Amino acid sequence: MPDPRLPDLLRPAYAEARERVAALLSSLDDPRLDLEVARSLPRVWVASEFVGRQCERDPELLRDIVGSGELMLSYVPGLLASRVRAAADAAADETALMRALRVARNRELVRIAWRDIVGWATLEETLADLSDLADACLDSALHRLHGWHEERFGRFPKADSGAQDDAHGLIVLGMGKLGAHELNFSSDVDLIFAYAASGDSDGERPLAVEEYFLRLSQRLIKVIDEVTADGFVARVDMRLRPFGESGPLVMSVGAIETYYQLHGREWERYALVKARPVAGDLVAGERLLKALRPFVYRRYLDYGVFDSLREMKGRIAGEVARRGTEANIKLGRGGIREVEFIGQCFQLIRGGRDRRFQERGIERVLALLGETGFMPRERASTLLEAYRFLRLAENRLQQWGDQQLHELPSDELGRARLAWSVGFDDWATFALALDGHRGKVQRAFEDTVLGPRAGSSAAARAAGIDGVHAADVADPEQTEAN
Repeated sequence: MPDPRLPDLLRPAYAEARERVAALLSSLDDPRLDLEVARSLPRVWVASEFVGRQCERDPELLRDIVGSGELMLSYVPGLLASRVRAAADAAADETALMRALRVARNRELVRIAWRDIVGWATLEETLADLSDLADACLDSALHRLHGWHEERFGRFPKADSGAQDDAHGLIVLGMGKLGAHELNFSSDVDLIFAYAASGDSDGERPLAVEEYFLRLSQRLIKVIDEVTADGFVARVDMRLRPFGESGPLVMSVGAIETYYQLHGREWERYALVKARPVAGDLVAGERLLKALRPFVYRRYLDYGVFDSLREMKGRIAGEVARRGTEANIKLGRGGIREVEFIGQCFQLIRGGRDRRFQERGIERVLALLGETGFMPRERASTLLEAYRFLRLAENRLQQWGDQQLHELPSDELGRARLAWSVGFDDWATFALALDGHRGKVQRAFEDTVLGPRAGSSAAARAAGIDGVHAADVADPEQTEAN
C-alpha cells in the first residue's frame, strides 16, 4: 500500500513507479530482489528520478546493490576507497578510467540516495558517504594518472640525497563542504592544487616541475569533470585557488605560502577554515595547511573586521536579490550559508587561542559553542536543528535529478514531492516548519554577525565573532560555489 501520507498529487507518480518497479523485477527474475525492493523502491523512485533512471538503464546495478546487502548497512572504513581504487587500477587507459569512475559513482549515489530517502541512514552518514565517495574518486583517479604520467615523463628526486620519493606528487586540497566532510548530493568540488617537488623530472621526456604538474592537474580535472555517456564524477571548481581564475592552476607550496603572506584577503581566511587534503600527497598537504594556520587563525582577538564582514554579506544579499533567488535555501534569508557564517565567525576569532575551534565541520562547531558557553546552549541547539533540516531539504532537491539545486520548487507537483520526501503531509506544513527554522537562523545571524559595530569592543567581545564564508564573497558570480 502507498504511504498513508502520500498526497493526491503524487499518487499517479507512485502508481507509475510501482509498475516500473514490477516490470524491472520481472525482467531480472530474482525473488530476492522482490523481497528487498518492493516496499522501498517505489517511494525512492517518486522522490528521485535519478535513482529510477539509473536502475532502468542498468538493471544489474539494482541486482548488485540489493544482492550485496549494502542498502541496509553502513560501510566499514576504507571499503569504499578500496573498491573505487580497484576499479581505477583496472583501467587500461584514460577513457576506461573515466568510465570506471562514473560507473562506480552512479552505483554509490543510488545506494546513498536510497538509504537516505527511506531513512536507513542518518544525515551525518549520508554527508560522510558523499564526501568519502568524492575523496575516493579524486584520489584513485590521481593515483592512476600519476602512474601513467611517471611512465612518460619520469619522477622527481629528493633534494637532499637524490633518492626517489613517492610523496613528491600532486597535493589536492578540498575546500568548502568537501573539506568539511559534509558534501551534499550533487555538489561542486572546490579544489586547490599544489606540489612540493622541484627541478625537472628524470624521464626520457623530462618536464620542468611547473609543466609536469600543470599537465597532471589538467588531466585530473578532465577525468573527474567531463560529461560523457556515463555522466560525470563531479563538477570541479578551481576559483578558490590563489589569484582566482587569473592565477595558475597549480602552484608550489612555497609560492602558495608567499601568496597568503603577501596577498591573502580576508575572505580567503574563511575559505581555508574548511580546507582538507583529499587526494594525492596527503602528508605534504597537511604540512601546507599547518604552515597556513597563522594566516587563518590570528593570535589576537581582531574585532576590526566587522565592517568588511557586513560589506561581504551585503554583496551576497545583493546578488541573491539581483538573481531573484530569495527562495534559495543555501544563500537566501536564514539559509545554510548563514548558519556557516555564524560558526566560522566564532572560529576565526577564537581559533588562534583555542585550538578546539580549528574544526572543519559546522555541526561540531555549533556543539562546541554551546559546550563552551560562547553561545547559549538553546541557541546552539536551535541552529544545529535548523542546519540539519535545511541540509535534508537540500539533498532531497538534488536527489530528484542529480542537479545542483538550492531553489525551492514553485510548481505544485515539485512542492508536494519535496514536502513528502522530507516527511511532511503537505507543502503548507513543510513551508511552516521551514520558515520557522529560517527565521531562527536569521535572528541568530543578525544578533551575532550583523549586531556588533566596528569599534564597539564590548559588543564585539560579547558576540565573539569576526568572519563569514569565503566562497560566496570571493566573486559575486561565485554565489553557487560549494
